Amino acid sequence: MGVRSTMSRFLRLMVMAVILLPMAGCVFRSHRVEQRISTAHLQEATKDQLIEFINKEANQVQSLNATVDISPAVGGSKKGQVTEYTDISGYVLVRKPSMLRMIGLAPVIRNRMFDMVSDGVNFSLSIPPKNKFIVGRNDTIHAGHSALENLRPQAIFDALLLPQNEIAVLENTWEPVLEPKSKKPVEEPDYTIDVIRKNGDGWHLSRKIIFNREDLLPNRQIIYDKAGNVATDARYEAYGNYNGIQFPSKIGINRPQEEYDIILEVVKAKFNEPLTDEQFQLPQPQGSELVRLDLPESQRLQIPQPQVRQKKTKPPQSHGPGVQNADPPSASPDRSQDDKQ
Repeated sequence: MGVRSTMSRFLRLMVMAVILLPMAGCVFRSHRVEQRISTAHLQEATKDQLIEFINKEANQVQSLNATVDISPAVGGSKKGQVTEYTDISGYVLVRKPSMLRMIGLAPVIRNRMFDMVSDGVNFSLSIPPKNKFIVGRNDTIHAGHSALENLRPQAIFDALLLPQNEIAVLENTWEPVLEPKSKKPVEEPDYTIDVIRKNGDGWHLSRKIIFNREDLLPNRQIIYDKAGNVATDARYEAYGNYNGIQFPSKIGINRPQEEYDIILEVVKAKFNEPLTDEQFQLPQPQGSELVRLDLPESQRLQIPQPQVRQKKTKPPQSHGPGVQNADPPSASPDRSQDDKQ
């Protein structure tokens, strides 16, 4: 009897303790959680509507002739530091399906810092300050080379223009943004189109196109290599209307594997005007060293071209893609008219 009585009292005490402890506030406590969700007005769209926008924009742009400001930076975790260079001006020419030429001019004196051209498979890159002329495939990268020597036209081409007619999947994602009034970080929903492509090894993720739901315009594009690594991370800002074509006037291009960044700010742009084959020709400058990336490292000789003696004349100012010293006005955007509306 004594044992049963003791057990009964013990059980009653345990039940009372369980009932009374929450009332005492010793176990549970609640607190306010700061809202970190964006309060911006968001628009809605279906996957088909987003893909229709991508295909429409892709079909609208057949060529681009732009004057740009270029902000380059190199370095990252591999190098242990980031070096930002002085902004330079330049030109970008694009002609579908795959032609691109880009020229960077030194500040003030406006000599060419680099000049590169690509047909989508092979490229040529002239670097006058280093007296080098590099040729090879767009997909050939060498870790021992500088970021400028690893600059590839195809990376610029892929970041500038959206693809079309590929298999796509819609993903609802979130993006960290700053609240306009409080300037505090918040999360904002967005739409992500995952583009799938098939190669010899099977299906793989080709790129992600991320749409801002405040205006339903692409604000980011992530391009992957065949191994699934990020090859290019491009961001788009400040869209403008160029005769009915929605195009970003600020494009940030990050290449994490080569550790370089380029920001292009469009000063003037013309779309869908004829561009000639000559504007995409880049002959090797006289006296420069030829570097052929298609050869094995042991055979990759730097072959200087013979110097050609010329009379000393004052070099004319460069005005865009064309011959090395004197560029025809038709090769660069029309300086008398700005098409941005």
